[in-house]
Amino acid sequence: MSFTTRKLMSASGGAGEVLNVEDVFSTFLYAGTGSAQTFNNGIDLSGEGGMVWLRIRNTNDGASASGGGVYDTERGIRKYVVTFGSNAQSTSGAEAGLYAFNSNGFTLGTNWNTENYSGYNYVSWTFRKHPKFFDVVTYTGTGSTQTINHNLDSAPGCILIKMTSSSGSDWTVYHRGSNGGTNPALYPLVLNSNGDASSDSGAFNSTEPSSTTFTVKNSYATNNNGSTYVAYLFAHNDGDGEFGPDGDADIIKCGNYTGNGSSPGPDINIGFEPQWLMIKNTSSGGTSRDWVVVDCRRGFNLPDINTPLITPNNDAIETASGLGGAGDVYVAPTATGFFPVHSRNQVNEANKNYIYIAIRRDPMAVPENGSDVFFLDAYDSSTTPAFPTTALVDFALRRRPDAGSNWYTAARIIDTRTLFTNNSSEEDNQASTHKWDFNTGWGTPNSFSNNTQSWMWKRAPKYFDVVGYAGTGSARTVNHSLGVVPEMIWVKKRTSPTNSDWGVYHIGLNGGTDPEDYYLRLNDTNAELSNATYWNNTAPTASNFTVNTQTRVNNSGDNYIAFLFASLAGVSKVGSYTGTGNTLNVDCGFTSGARFVFIKTADDSGGGSWYMADSLRGIVAGDDPTLKLEDTAVQSDNRDWIDPLSSGFTITSTAGTSFNASGLTYIFYAIA
Repeated sequence: MSFTTRKLMSASGGAGEVLNVEDVFSTFLYAGTGSAQTFNNGIDLSGEGGMVWLRIRNTNDGASASGGGVYDTERGIRKYVVTFGSNAQSTSGAEAGLYAFNSNGFTLGTNWNTENYSGYNYVSWTFRKHPKFFDVVTYTGTGSTQTINHNLDSAPGCILIKMTSSSGSDWTVYHRGSNGGTNPALYPLVLNSNGDASSDSGAFNSTEPSSTTFTVKNSYATNNNGSTYVAYLFAHNDGDGEFGPDGDADIIKCGNYTGNGSSPGPDINIGFEPQWLMIKNTSSGGTSRDWVVVDCRRGFNLPDINTPLITPNNDAIETASGLGGAGDVYVAPTATGFFPVHSRNQVNEANKNYIYIAIRRDPMAVPENGSDVFFLDAYDSSTTPAFPTTALVDFALRRRPDAGSNWYTAARIIDTRTLFTNNSSEEDNQASTHKWDFNTGWGTPNSFSNNTQSWMWKRAPKYFDVVGYAGTGSARTVNHSLGVVPEMIWVKKRTSPTNSDWGVYHIGLNGGTDPEDYYLRLNDTNAELSNATYWNNTAPTASNFTVNTQTRVNNSGDNYIAFLFASLAGVSKVGSYTGTGNTLNVDCGFTSGARFVFIKTADDSGGGSWYMADSLRGIVAGDDPTLKLEDTAVQSDNRDWIDPLSSGFTITSTAGTSFNASGLTYIFYAIA
């Protein structure tokens, strides 16, 4: 668990561990090998318990292999049920299936075609047992009303129950939003069916669950005499979550909404950006009304870009919503929730009730080291992915430093699309090279020159964020999840080449006085300019930034992407300095120097390039290779303009106008 923050706090007279969402939930992607594999997803299953849900994503040979099992620590290793049928519990063969729950993940056995077949691709969703998040309970039916104890410490928002001892019993689902939230215990759903909710007093005895128990009556599916059952309980945080660095954040919501049949659908505000989302139409069943699951590892993208779907009620492989065009995209995330993109029956049929389970995006922990959230790598054709890292990548630049090259600017939320910092063109599609569905790193193997380099950022609180938005043509705010005031923002129109220069906000513009009245363009060398139509004379906040009527940042009908950067002690620094013409030390508060720096003169009437240096190519006491973000030229490597400094970086006396003209203001961004 990288840079995970924990603390102890008093609760009800005792001390409890306060966790982040990354400590209790994981989406982990893997490729089958046919041999035993151990996966480290950071979740303590052997010590704390929980559930692992596996699904096949696709095959490489056109085979009809499908499905995947659900395992849990209460029933033990090798015992699984499937969500797409009424089968009883099965037990995998020796050293097959999931045969170890570990302190940091789990182990899969050999050549199990639905879970570890060579060359097939899979996804795992791991839920750790923890109060106010998730619990697993097993029990034996009595045939008469009984209450079942649980340890969720809050009333469950959703309960999935499956008979394990016999076939022919459907999954039964309680959800607090069923029937629009009115007496939902009377209206259960079936997980292995695309049907609607129907009145059934026998499943949950028409009794709402409590913070310690749930009730089952005499239903065969939930309480047959002598039959055994497993129940998976999901919490619903409603301002009472106890997660995150401060121990007061929500991480899971079980809610409902009413579809409007329009494009877009209703905006569902849950208070956070989700990383995992399951939705079901409860009031209209049948064809095209499957359960759907999306997650940000496989791709939970902007509303005009395909988002891969898995349907728990059938055993089909993953499908990409949008196969029929942008009008088929189902659902998209926002900084505060999600929205149905179009009028698809699965997510937005007019006047129909929908339930959902949403889990907060990770990470919640504030990074402590730059190496946890920023990565440098030169391409090696033997690696997978093309640019491997130790963590998820959300944003990347790539190019060849040793040859003329565009600056390919890529982001997870726009999938295979790319933009270029060196020009104003609309986005291009790099489907053959830009692949994101890896747990660590990005890029399609065997697709780049060996001299290609990538600079990579991970989204993290108080450090870096990426958001998309649609232009309105009138002043508007754009929500973000940075958690602090962004000090630099890059905005790019994605969908039209007309008036499509990059717009840059930086806290150092105009000497730091009213920088929201000024802008720069990333794709040219111009000096700062005053223009209220960019940021609406409004400083960004810890939850949003404002754009006005300038078409480069807010043209009606166009789509935009924004990259938000902040200073974080010991990790990153957004700042400015005044040139002296002499050797100048720039203190960023680091302890081991800067690995990445870009610098631009802000107020010189002649303008200046966006110069970039990094430790992979060399920030040394001598000549340092530099590139220009607005230029395709080969790097210049015979200039001694920047030297290492443990607290940041040093600007040399020979740097001249580019870095150190006396009296000129320079803006910079540095990462430790």
